[in-house]
Parts: sequence; structure tokens; C-alpha cells
Amino acid sequence: MNLKKYFIRALHRLQKGPGYTYKELLVWYCDNTNTHGPKRIIKEGPKKKFIWFFLTLLFASLVFWQWGILINTYLSYNVTSSLSIGFKTMKFPAVTVCNANPFKYSEVKHLLKELDRLIEAALERILQPTPGNGSDSSSPPLDLGLWHQIPLVLIDEHDKDNPVILDIFESNPAAGGNETAVGNQTAAGGNETTAGNQTCSHQGNCTYRNFTSAAQAVTEWYILQSTSILSRVPLQERIRMGYQAEDMILACLYGAEPCNYKNFTQIYHPDHGNCYIFNWGMDEEALNSSNPGAEFGLKLILDISQQDYIPYLSSAAGARLMLHQQKSFPFLKDQGIYAMAGTETSIGVLVDELERMGYPYSDCTMNGSDVPVKNLYSQYNTSYSIQACLRSCFQNHMMEICGCGHYMFPLPEGVNYCNNEDNPGWAYCYSSLRSSIRHRQICIDSCKETCNDTQYKMTISMADWPSEASEDWIFHILSYERDMSTNVTLDRNGIIKLNIYFQEYNYRTISESAATTVSASPSASLQAPGERRPWLTLLSFPQIVWLLSSLGGQFGFWMGGSVLCLIEFGEIIIDSLWITVINIIGWCKGLKQKRAQARYPDAPPTVSELVEAHTNLGFQHEDAGALPRDEALPPEPGTPPPNYDSLRVQPLDILGPDSDAE
Repeated sequence: MNLKKYFIRALHRLQKGPGYTYKELLVWYCDNTNTHGPKRIIKEGPKKKFIWFFLTLLFASLVFWQWGILINTYLSYNVTSSLSIGFKTMKFPAVTVCNANPFKYSEVKHLLKELDRLIEAALERILQPTPGNGSDSSSPPLDLGLWHQIPLVLIDEHDKDNPVILDIFESNPAAGGNETAVGNQTAAGGNETTAGNQTCSHQGNCTYRNFTSAAQAVTEWYILQSTSILSRVPLQERIRMGYQAEDMILACLYGAEPCNYKNFTQIYHPDHGNCYIFNWGMDEEALNSSNPGAEFGLKLILDISQQDYIPYLSSAAGARLMLHQQKSFPFLKDQGIYAMAGTETSIGVLVDELERMGYPYSDCTMNGSDVPVKNLYSQYNTSYSIQACLRSCFQNHMMEICGCGHYMFPLPEGVNYCNNEDNPGWAYCYSSLRSSIRHRQICIDSCKETCNDTQYKMTISMADWPSEASEDWIFHILSYERDMSTNVTLDRNGIIKLNIYFQEYNYRTISESAATTVSASPSASLQAPGERRPWLTLLSFPQIVWLLSSLGGQFGFWMGGSVLCLIEFGEIIIDSLWITVINIIGWCKGLKQKRAQARYPDAPPTVSELVEAHTNLGFQHEDAGALPRDEALPPEPGTPPPNYDSLRVQPLDILGPDSDAE
């Protein structure tokens, strides 16, 4: 019932309207508003009225222009970066050490035997093209089936438009004896002939990747072939063929506390085989560093056993190491550094902490839960990183397009690694996918940076170790401790000493804050980094305060207005709408009346005519059906004028005793 009354009152208010015309309303607003300028327009003379109208219009335009700039700045979500330096007890970084060679050659030689024979024969034909300088004919025949899966070719580029592709083991029909087409072309080609790899798909489409040096081509070819062979080896067997912790880590000291290989966590890395992580924080709490300096850091002595390297797979010798956060996967190929054998490498560490603002200021993520790419490195129970996302994205495309996964990246359950037997065209698919800019851009657009990150800046210095004067007794002791032998089993080509420590105990924090805040502090935002809360972000208090104060400052400076002036302006807009509604309703009623007049063209009767028709029976309509059809009505006499004597003033003696005069 109350709701009905409310609507009835609203209808009455709608019908009544504000009671002004547009002109009256505008004059009333200019005379009563608190904004400077409009009052002068209606109170001054004609000349000043024009001047004040122009100034008011100009400054109002400036206000709206400044408001547009401020709102656009607010919605652009710009950030400012601030640098602060702090001092606190810091966690020692996780340290991952690997051998540059993934497997012991003595353990994998039986798997790579045919591959090594092929590459040796190919190198002989490249380096000794003349007849009679080849390998002994009594040796077993080569397995050319393995060769033809991914052949190594020479590309003759004398004619740039029509290069000639030459297979190294393809015989020249026109040449006699054992002379090959490669031999003739190499002798005559000079620098115009380059080595390259050939990869073909199932449909016979082939691509060629040439290199400026045959050394690069041989290494790339050997990696592709060995990847196909090793991908069929079970994981536990690959771990057994790698370098074990007790053989690689000879000595360990953290600060004043001794440690050994049991304090390291073993993981298998496809690029470097067995890797060992110190202070990873998976099973135990991360270690803190009490003081800066080499005496309070980590000291390691490693043996890389360089004499057992795979000759065609690892052309660099040394240890590969990386400093990273706890519970993060080490991507040594991108962020690792080498430590050279026969040296003592000292690494001074500086810590930079990065704090980025989340959506909508930047497209970062806290833990990768809002990233559309499935993280394949989560099987290691490690935290999200953009490197893990990019590699997972590439592996997902590889499995989707090629039907198998690459050996260098993790695999989900139910998918196998690519190899030449089960997937003959995998190398072509892999090369095409790796060079595809479109797929690369898809992964870049899908992956996000982490909102919070810790970076370790390293200062590296090296010195020969051990010195010539001390190498004898040092090698004797280390050999005895590892092999229980009085003979020296170690040498300078395999020993590495590492010193890793905090160079300073200061850490730098680089944080982002919203540029449109009254107080530029990271804690001012109500939104956690990486958390998508559009309304909280849009209406967060510091940003809104900045926007309102800026808008009000411009309005007050140019127009002398305030919030109340805006309310007055809103009031006149509402009244204008009421006037418009009333005019529309009146126009509709007028249109309805015009339609009624068009339906009845005669003029409507007057009031006296209506009264006469009601009192005079001659004007009343009679039903024609009540009379006989053959009877005709008599002619109606003329209607006499009405008797208006009752309205005349009569003498008092005529009025009766019951008259109103008494």
C-alpha cells in the first residue's frame, strides 16, 4: 500500500513538474549558483555580459580538458619505481652445481658407438677429401640407416639462387674409385661450401640449416642424434650413467660448519645430467648467513673428471653452477655460469629484491595460478617462474604438433620422448617449431613475470689453484680421501675450487607503486600483487584521493567551484529533465486531441446547448423501433425560450412565508 502511495505521489510530481521553462530555470540557476561567473552574466550590462559569458565558457572548457587528462592518467595505471637499501639477516641462496658433461663416456659409449663411428667417418671425408686418405676399408660397415634419418650435408652456395646440397656419404657416379662428390666439391668449393643439417618430414618436405663452421654443424648434428638415442633410456639408467655426488663433491664447508655430499639434493637435468643443489629448502629450513665475506660463505672442491667427457657432445669443460631462490628450479642453460678447471673461483653475491604491482598496473602473477599454460615443472614441487612457463609452453606445442615431447623438457604422464624410430619426422617438426615466430609469440603472450622476485648479482674472480708448489700434497690428500689410494688419481684438469659468499650485507629492494597516489608507498594499495580485483583496484583509497583532489583543484582554480556547485549543476539537470518530460506529456496530449478533432470535424457543443438538450424533450432521442413503421411523427413545434423568471428579483410581498427572505 505504501508503495502504491509512493508511485501516486511520484506521478503527481511528474505531472506538476518543476514549474519553470528552460529560460526561467537557467536564469534561476545563474542567479543562485555558488560558481563564479554565471551570476555576472545575468547582472551585468550587454558588453560585460558578453565578456563574462566568453570567460565562463572558456574556463569551463579548460576544466573539462584538464579533467579528461587527469582521468586518462588515472586509467593508464602508471607506476613509479623506488629503490631502498636495507640491512638484515639474509637467507643464503640455493647453489646448484653440475658437470658441463652430462654423462661419463665410459658408461654411454656402448649406446653412442655407431654414432661416433659415423661422425668420425664424416669428419674424415670433410677434412681429407682426396682419394686414399679415408679410413681403413677393413673396418665394419657404417650404419647409414642412422645417418639418413638426420644426415649431415654440405651446401654449395656458388649460385646463391640455386644452392647445391651434397650428402657427405653420397658417391659421385662420375668419379672413379672411392672418390666422392663431397671430395670434389670441397676441393673446388673453397669458402663457398658450408656444412649443415637436413631434416625431413613424413611428406618428404626437407629443410636445411647451414652453419658458418663445420664444428657448429657437427655439434648440432651430434646433439640431435644423441637426443634420439638417450630419450629411449630409462631415467634411473641415465642417473646411473651420470656423475655421482660422492665422486664429484670432494670437500664442502659452510661458514665454520663442515658439510659433505649428503647435504646436497640430487636432481636430473637433461642438459647436464646429475646436478646437486645445496640449501634448496625442500626438506629443511633454508640456511641464514650470519656475516658477509668469504669466511662465512660456502666453499667447495669439485672433481669434473674431464678425461671421461663425451668428445662430440661436450666441447666445454668445467662446472656449471647457478645461484637461485629456494624451491625454484635451476635453469642453468639460461642463468648459469661456468667455473674453469684448475682454478679457484670466488663469487661475491649482492641481493636485489623486486616487487611489482599486480593487475591492472602490470601483468604479473604471484604463483602462476592465473597463467593458462600448464606448468610441467610442478612435478619437482618448485615455484613458478617465467622460464618454466616458456619451456612448458614449448613442450605443450611440441606434443600437440609433433605427437611427442622433446628430451630436454619434462613430460606429462602418457607421453613419450621423441626418437628417430617411433617418430621419424620429429627433428623436422622440432626445427620448424623452434624457428616459428608465431608459436614463440604465443608463449610470450601467455606467460607472465612473477610479481616478487629475488635476483643475485655476482662478482666473479679467478686464480690458479692449486699452485705449483702445493699441488703435489693437495692432490695426494684429495686422492686418498676419495679413492683410499696413495697414488695421485686427480690432476689440474679436473679440480675446481669454489668460494660463494655475500659480498655485502646490504640488500636492495626495487618496488613499484602507483604513480597516481598521494603517498607513493607500496603498502598504500589495497590490492595484493597479482590479485585481480578490478573494483578494489579502481576504487582503492589512495588513487581515489589523488583523482578527487586533482579534479577539485582544477575546478576550484578555473571556476571557483566546489562539490556543492556540482550538486547544484546536477539539480538543474534533473529539473531540465522534468521540464522535458512534462513537455513530452503535453505534446502527447495535444496530439491526442488533434486526432479526436480530426475524427469529429464539427465544433463541440457549448454548455448552454448541452443544458438545453438535457431539459428540452424535443432534443431527446427516441427509439424509432418503439413506433409503428407506417406512423409518422407529427411536426414538432418550435421550442419556446426557457423561463428564467426564477432568477429575477421579486417584491417582498410576493414571497411567501416560507421564503428564504425570512
